[in-house]
Amino acid sequence: MQLHIRGQSTHVLDVHGQETIAQIKERIRNLAAVGDEDLTLSLCGAPLDDATLVSDLSSAELDLTIPLLGGKVHGSLARAGKVKGQTPKVEK
Repeated sequence: MQLHIRGQSTHVLDVHGQETIAQIKERIRNLAAVGDEDLTLSLCGAPLDDATLVSDLSSAELDLTIPLLGGKVHGSLARAGKVKGQTPKVEK
């Protein structure tokens, strides 16, 4: 059986039905020169569990995602659009 792994580039892996997703992830780490980040393989938008067998998959096309670093840049989104307290009141 062949699995098509879509990530930054597409990889085709020859697999056996008794392999687990954890074993597939290890092969992808070696093939794509990816570090020990948390790889996520998903099928139709749903992440796959490491214990899932390849024979249980409904499709041979999987999506590969690697988490990105980042977070809050600056400011607070809780106050977005609220300028009432920051604008001085002008006397008439």
